[in-house]
Amino acid sequence: MSFIARQFAALLVCSFILGFLIPSSAAAPAGPPLRIGGTLALTGVLGPTALLHKLAGEIYVERLNQKNGLLGRPVEWVLLDDQSKPDVTRTQYERLITVDKVDLIIGPYGTAAILSAMAVAQRYQKLIVHHSFGMPHLAKYEMHFSSSPFGHEPNKTYPAKLFDALASTGNPPKTIAIVTNKFPSTQFISSGARDVAAARGINVVLYLEYEFGTRDFMPIATRIKDANPDFVWMGSLGLDANLLLDAFKKLDYTPRGQFHLFPAPGPLLKAPEGKQAFAFTIFEEHPPLTDTPVTAELVKLYRERATKVGVLYPLVETQAAGSFAAWQLIEAAVTATKSLDDKALARWLKTNQLDTIMGRVRFDGPNNYGPDISRVKQNHDGRWLIVWPKEWAAPGAKVIYPGQ
Repeated sequence: MSFIARQFAALLVCSFILGFLIPSSAAAPAGPPLRIGGTLALTGVLGPTALLHKLAGEIYVERLNQKNGLLGRPVEWVLLDDQSKPDVTRTQYERLITVDKVDLIIGPYGTAAILSAMAVAQRYQKLIVHHSFGMPHLAKYEMHFSSSPFGHEPNKTYPAKLFDALASTGNPPKTIAIVTNKFPSTQFISSGARDVAAARGINVVLYLEYEFGTRDFMPIATRIKDANPDFVWMGSLGLDANLLLDAFKKLDYTPRGQFHLFPAPGPLLKAPEGKQAFAFTIFEEHPPLTDTPVTAELVKLYRERATKVGVLYPLVETQAAGSFAAWQLIEAAVTATKSLDDKALARWLKTNQLDTIMGRVRFDGPNNYGPDISRVKQNHDGRWLIVWPKEWAAPGAKVIYPGQ
């Protein structure tokens, strides 16, 4: 085991959070349920990805209740469908707080939905823990906490990581085409990638934005083919990546190198045209991140559950891990404070560092963000493997730039 892996394992072994997945002899939870409310995109365009968050949350709540719940009470997850629509999300969180009167809330999937939920949380001064917010500069509410450690400037830090990874091959791309969904987080980070690329001397031969919900990618694919870049950055969301690759195939065009920001992990991995594609990640199901009892148990449970419902890629990756980590934050704060007071929980989270399955997170930076510990993964023979930074790479995995 590497030094990083040993340290990471030791941190988690020392953390009381580890107790979540270790069988406990504590008494079964009793009394009225402690109700935690939230929404997910159970229907709509974000549904396939939100399903991964739903599975992770269900596993976490079930395991909590197999121990002592929270504060000795069983936990009930009051989950509503936001239909992939920010306006519906806002209405549903109003209902959760004012009608359902849940004890705590947990955020939805996706930046736009989280922003809507955050506004409601602020109105009622509720703590909100969330897991997939990609625009930290907009998160002004002092009682929000993200389990996904993007850092406070992912539009700068994440593109730099990708370009560092490509530079490590000794033959980085000289030209790049950047196309992006207008979904808030993908547009924000992709716009940043344009600036970072230019600052590094990579010629941006095409920058193109398309509407959220686009299904016809032939015009976009044609523009990319005409630009003939060394590398394609795709600010994708869900199945966008596959739709673009299908359009490339019809044009008999194969990009020399490609990156997809937030793709549906299974469909992109299974697409022959996605060979050696890069993508954003914070967690993948391999060492050193799986070298802990917590992750070993999660991997087993999640794979069983995801396989049962037909998830194309039933391995734990960034989406499921982000949700799991959000529940870890809630459990840690409630357990440490022995309270359901939103302000007390927020104060505790603000002043403590926590070990999650994604790594150590802290909230002492701008807008409650700590350092960016995101990673770059690549499709290696039909399996997503982290390849950068090196200390988090899968054993034996290295960056392959197909343009070489």
